[in-house]
Amino acid sequence: MDENKTVCPCLSLTVGDIRAAIENGARDFEAVQEATGVASVCGACRDYAEEVINSIINGG
Repeated sequence: MDENKTVCPCLSLTVGDIRAAIENGARDFEAVQEATGVASVCGACRDYAEEVINSIINGG
């Protein structure tokens, strides 16, 4: 997975930012959202963000 790919355009969050939140202890969507703000502005990225988070958590 491309670490530089944008997940949340509103906050300019990338796959790498999501991975960092998970590596720092976030274990589900809500925890990653709290840590990064992903999908908290317009919400359009929520489905993709959940896919990325689940992929990383499950070893992707």
